[in-house]
Amino acid sequence: MSTDPTATTRNPDPSERAVAVVTGASSGIGAATARHLAAAGFHVVLGARRVERLRELAAEIDGTAARLDVTDADSVEEFVARLPQRCRVLVNNAGGAKGSSPVAEADEHEWRWMWETNVLGTLRLTKALLPRLVASGDGHVITVTSVAALEVYDNGAGYTSAKHAEAALHRTLRGEHLGEPVRFTEVAPGLVETEFSEVRYGGDTERAAAVYRGLTPLSADDVADVIAYAATRPAHVNLDQIVLKPRDQASATRAHRR
Repeated sequence: MSTDPTATTRNPDPSERAVAVVTGASSGIGAATARHLAAAGFHVVLGARRVERLRELAAEIDGTAARLDVTDADSVEEFVARLPQRCRVLVNNAGGAKGSSPVAEADEHEWRWMWETNVLGTLRLTKALLPRLVASGDGHVITVTSVAALEVYDNGAGYTSAKHAEAALHRTLRGEHLGEPVRFTEVAPGLVETEFSEVRYGGDTERAAAVYRGLTPLSADDVADVIAYAATRPAHVNLDQIVLKPRDQASATRAHRR
């Protein structure tokens, strides 16, 4: 089942729609996910640091924009305080990579940012919203990790270690809340053409473009479609882990390029 973000008629009254929270929603997978969930009938609360982008998207999908920096505990607290009590879905999408140094040349600042964003950011939002998600009677935590949560590769230990930790956090929740009305889905994409590589390489657009050269990568919309599919399954269906890659990619380190 595909969710078309242009096809669904939205309920004009946000108070009657289930609420979905999407972090990192100002671009890429987060923005695409917001569109797909809105099309599926959710009132989407978008969180990110780039508030102007959020406001434009919120106006487009009849959602709510709120500033959020997942690396800042105070920002998370303020964001959560503004949310409606009836939250049903949390999409932990905020994250990213910085740098590509071998361990012997690791930049601790880059590592700290990756762990704060991918691991502690996911912890902060999930911990804060779990009571509301459970109370909804059909809560759902969807965490966007990566194939880097399943494999390691040279010059990527900062990111792969953070994604492994984020995935371990998420998977642990499945057992800790067994028997409660809340589901947990991990979505682990391979190569997706977004701003991810530009951020990783400090704005070097040529180096970022080379990551996807010679193959057809996934788009943010491809991943968002999968997220929305998981979020719209019947309450008794838990898609524990979804790994998706381009047809041209076999693993984190092996791809076919033309």
